[in-house]
Amino acid sequence: MDEKKIRTEVGELGEFKLIDRLTKPFETKNPTTTVGIGDDCAVITPNGDKMVVTTDLLLEGIHFDLTYFPLKHLGYKAVVVNLSDVYAMNAIPSQITVSIGISKRFGVEDLEELYAGIKLACDRYEVDLIGGDTSSSYTGLTISITAIGHADAKDIVYRNGAQINDLICVSGNLGAAYMGLQLLEREKRVFVSNSNTAPQLKGYDYILERILKPEAGRKTINALREKGITPTAMIDISDGLSSELLHICKNSNKGCRVYLERIPIDEQTVQMANEFGIEPSIAALNGGEDYELLFTVPITDADKIKTVEGISIIGHITDAAKGAFLVTPSEDEVMLTAQGWNAFTKE
Repeated sequence: MDEKKIRTEVGELGEFKLIDRLTKPFETKNPTTTVGIGDDCAVITPNGDKMVVTTDLLLEGIHFDLTYFPLKHLGYKAVVVNLSDVYAMNAIPSQITVSIGISKRFGVEDLEELYAGIKLACDRYEVDLIGGDTSSSYTGLTISITAIGHADAKDIVYRNGAQINDLICVSGNLGAAYMGLQLLEREKRVFVSNSNTAPQLKGYDYILERILKPEAGRKTINALREKGITPTAMIDISDGLSSELLHICKNSNKGCRVYLERIPIDEQTVQMANEFGIEPSIAALNGGEDYELLFTVPITDADKIKTVEGISIIGHITDAAKGAFLVTPSEDEVMLTAQGWNAFTKE
């Protein structure tokens, strides 16, 4: 007979003992962390660098579904989506704070799984957990993470710096996370109708990893620095390529031309899209949650950028009066529209 898993009720420990238990494995790695967990505030000494701060909120039932999202993966992803914003500023993340709201559905061991994923991300990206908060909740699980990073003032990249004739570049490939989500949602519906049915996930490891355990753009930032390339504008792709391109165009007061056949799409994404009867480019343009980096570079850096592994040149920046358009292989121009994730769209 299987032994029952030990479950400790959160109320047995109380807030501060819970924090101590969850954060005990974390050690500081950065000299900029002067004071971490244990006081009213964390103290960070940036050594004259620019410090950047970002925060993100994840709500159960809105941003994640625990039917198919392992808590350890969720903890990892919750950190990564914040670090992605830091890298999109061309900065290096160094600290995070984590705040959670938890219902009685979760035991201490559940939260330890969540924090194991948080720790894995902290170790992989060399960031310190320096504080946070916990609270009870009536609505499942809520996670709020703040990430702090630093960079020299000359290295910070904003969304508003794109110039006419700049090349539009993207890292990795797009649409995989969206198709991974569609696969998980389909198998959830099958399971709900027949709990004896095993999920059909074989052969789609890549797109599942992209939605459940994405990675931030550290590799891309390091590669650009090695080549001496500083983007003129940059953003991470959390809400879909179309939406992010329009953010850069709006903030830079520019237009763009993006070529459909140049948008990088993985074979598994294409295969899954075909299975669903979805045009793969729609997943790439509007799917979101890829957390790749979209950026512009001067045309004078064309030869350099072509040597950076994993980077695709997908278009160029134009005058604002020319608008923002997608160019098809038949040279038709289709106006770009923001159809990606919107947190406040009505169901």
